[in-house]
Amino acid sequence: MAAGSMLEPPSPGSHARFSGEFGQRVLLTVDVEEEFDWSAAFSRDRHRLDHIAELTRFQSFCEEIGAHPVYMVDWPVVQDPRAVEIIGGALKRGRADLGMQLHSWVNPPFEEELSEANSFAGNLPAELEAAKFAALRTAVEDAFGTAPLIYRAGRYGLGQNTADILTSAGITLDSSVRALFDYSPENGPDFTHHPVAPYWANAERTLLELPLTSVYWGVLRELGRQIHRAQRHVPNFLGGLSRTGLLERIALTPEGVTTEEALRGIDIALDSGLPLLVLSFHSPSLAPGNTPYARTPDEVARIYDWLRAVFAYFDMRGVRSAGIADILGAVER
Repeated sequence: MAAGSMLEPPSPGSHARFSGEFGQRVLLTVDVEEEFDWSAAFSRDRHRLDHIAELTRFQSFCEEIGAHPVYMVDWPVVQDPRAVEIIGGALKRGRADLGMQLHSWVNPPFEEELSEANSFAGNLPAELEAAKFAALRTAVEDAFGTAPLIYRAGRYGLGQNTADILTSAGITLDSSVRALFDYSPENGPDFTHHPVAPYWANAERTLLELPLTSVYWGVLRELGRQIHRAQRHVPNFLGGLSRTGLLERIALTPEGVTTEEALRGIDIALDSGLPLLVLSFHSPSLAPGNTPYARTPDEVARIYDWLRAVFAYFDMRGVRSAGIADILGAVER
């Protein structure tokens, strides 16, 4: 498998295996990013970082429920001393891990036109994607005094050159694949046929992909991938199946997914033998009014309630939190 083939489902035999002591684990990832209007055109400067102070409460909450967050920081966040102090403190205490997330439209160098297509970093020319990546990686290292351990392309925007860029920089973990989701109508990648389980993204087995966990639930779930692709030609088809209980796609995120749905999804993932469940959400949802998922204080509270309930359920099922060191130490090459 070529290093640059992350847009395609992996070849047979690339499935990652973990040592027996690893068991089944959960990885909580947080896209720590600027606040901006998700419905507006992309902008270099129309953003804020007012919610960053909420990370203090969130980190304390994670320690209370036994979660070990991985903070995927992007360019504006790295420039904020409050974010560096809060996240850096958690890193020093060994209670969190550090990753990086590339939002191309706010990450220098700025040589591309602002557009929906260019918001997916993988669509940029290889040299420009690499330059933005290098600038961010250097900024993260300079700010935190340590290298980021894992990468996520903003908007899940992998490209043909992303794997080469990551491996050349010594990044060994990626979590940009959102399994079962298709962003091609927005000029992004199509992940409807990518696996949910971790897999090696290159033939040398130096780049491990940790897909965000999504599952199909319902009597038609075995046909979920085919049905989801077919809905391109039949708008709202999947929504109709979901309302009837025949087929539902459940992403493990507190944003737009109820606790009941998440627990169903967790059962499916665990019962299928998935070794690592990857959860995610956006840090601006920790304060009201920043995302469609947390418009009010009550909706922010529901995100905390979701995480509390989900991690209590993981504990009941014997699923422990994973840190990056746990994953790298247990994966078999």
